[in-house]
Amino acid sequence: MSTQDQHGKGRPRPHRTRPRTPRLLAAALTLAAAFATTLAPAPQQAEAKDKKVLTVAVAQSVDSLSPFLASRLVSTSIHRLMYEYLTNYDPKDAHVIPGLATKWASSPDKLTWTYTIRSDSKWSDGKQVTAADAAWTFNKMMTDEGAATANGSFVGNFEKVTAPSATELVIELKKPQATMTALDVPIVPQHIWEKVKDFSKFNNDKSFPIVGDGPFVLTDYKADSYVRLKANKSFWRGAPKFDELVFRYYKDQDAAVAALRKGEVSFVAGSPSLTPAQAASLKGEKNIHVNEGPGRRFYALATNPGAQAKNGKKFGDGDPSLLDQRVRHALFMAVDRKTLIDKVFQGHAVEGEGYIPPRFSTYFWQPSGSQELAYDPAKAAQLLGEAGYKQNSDGKRVGKNGKPLNYRVLCHATDSNDKAVGQYLKEWWGKLGIGVTINCLDNVTDPWLAGQYDLAFDGWSVNPDPDFVLSIHTCAALPATPKDTGATDNFICDKTYDKLYAQQLAEYDSAKRANVVKQMESRLYDLGYMNVMAYPNAVEAYRTDQIASITTMPEKAGNIYGQDGYWSWWSAVPADSGKSSGDDSSGILIGVIVSVVVLAGAGAFFALRRRATAEDRE
Repeated sequence: MSTQDQHGKGRPRPHRTRPRTPRLLAAALTLAAAFATTLAPAPQQAEAKDKKVLTVAVAQSVDSLSPFLASRLVSTSIHRLMYEYLTNYDPKDAHVIPGLATKWASSPDKLTWTYTIRSDSKWSDGKQVTAADAAWTFNKMMTDEGAATANGSFVGNFEKVTAPSATELVIELKKPQATMTALDVPIVPQHIWEKVKDFSKFNNDKSFPIVGDGPFVLTDYKADSYVRLKANKSFWRGAPKFDELVFRYYKDQDAAVAALRKGEVSFVAGSPSLTPAQAASLKGEKNIHVNEGPGRRFYALATNPGAQAKNGKKFGDGDPSLLDQRVRHALFMAVDRKTLIDKVFQGHAVEGEGYIPPRFSTYFWQPSGSQELAYDPAKAAQLLGEAGYKQNSDGKRVGKNGKPLNYRVLCHATDSNDKAVGQYLKEWWGKLGIGVTINCLDNVTDPWLAGQYDLAFDGWSVNPDPDFVLSIHTCAALPATPKDTGATDNFICDKTYDKLYAQQLAEYDSAKRANVVKQMESRLYDLGYMNVMAYPNAVEAYRTDQIASITTMPEKAGNIYGQDGYWSWWSAVPADSGKSSGDDSSGILIGVIVSVVVLAGAGAFFALRRRATAEDRE
């Protein structure tokens, strides 16, 4: 429900020819003081004037503050700031470096891994971080299905995890596992999380500050509005330069760009990138720098393969015609990737091919000439005919139930690319005689998890080690029952793919493992359930009068938002101007007073409050 829906219209007061200004001003001051906190973009504004606040405008809302449940980029990015992982990635070239663990070693048979946990890290409540915290985190994921929702693939092969001492963590495996130096799992404090009763429902968003050991401590949160964090002054690697970091949600990306122009936010990432028009409009503007580099994401169409659970039960309402590989191939052969790159992304992306972006050259795969589902509308029409979907007298493709084919495509309401590509799909598939309904929603999660879609715009950020994004298409990632939430992306379950997944996971030879990963990409491509249309560049912008310098990843040409680590926000240096965004509560208070005086009425005041609150949530 929007904020506007929560309040009725104020009752107009009788018109006064000569209002009593002193009394009205006093009332205004009282009302303003009462509501200043509500109107502010985030609470706790009245602090030291020299406090440095870095405000990041994001177009994605948090799905969960629990690292055991979260999957959205904004959420996992925040968790990297709150909790340390065993290892991290160097911002220069993404090679593995120490994190919570200072070193590690494996037994000759690769089945036992021993990590030395650093002794100079403390939880934000002052307690020492120990190997027992890491052991508890992994054991909880191994024994509690709710705790394994987001990152269960990392521990599925674990046999036993122990902490012989405060600085020694031992993980025993069932079989070799190549990801043991790339376990992208936030380690949580046992003394806090052992009190949680139901990990499948606990969102970690009721008690603040949240205890962590990362470079920032989360101090406040309002759903679909903001996340506020403060610098962890005792962080072992050194405290961040900014005192506070705020992620502020904007439903309207143009509004976020406008906020950057006005200095209300320090940084804009987009959803997850700025549109070409937005980037072009910002280039050359005073005190604004536009950053662009090869992205770590892919942009795809995901096809509902028939939603199912591990217990074998089918659910959802995906169109049965999409179970035919020929139909899936026909749809994707009617997609002109070059046009999308030129017209939608306007050159700020490269054409999609395999599942892993070219930024990760070790694992990047391209289909062979005979294998490629190249743009060929005539061939697409032929495949549909061969599959039994003929055109009627009106030119409509008719299903086996006698009804015209009409596909529902889930679209993110905050993503302009989804909307633009959706219009091209209507045109291209319409020429094949297929109807298309683009369902642009603020919340695509619920229908997606319920399997209530035919196709959906999809995209994931890929880590230097691609195991996680590979794992979300395995049968093991399916939900236990239709009522549960699994780690699956879109319910793909293929035995051949699963066999290859297990093979790459057990392969320590990097070249051999990369070869198996490419075979997985080939299999995924041939199945046709996942069509990668583009690899968008990371296009983002920040104010140079608020941020003097900040680290990209890779450092030479990379992204700032959504990194494999906490380098950007941890490294950010405030500009010398002393300005900081999103922290001017005095200005908000004055604006409220003036508005109340002019409007001269409680009803009008509440109408103003309703509008201002709505703007905070855009």
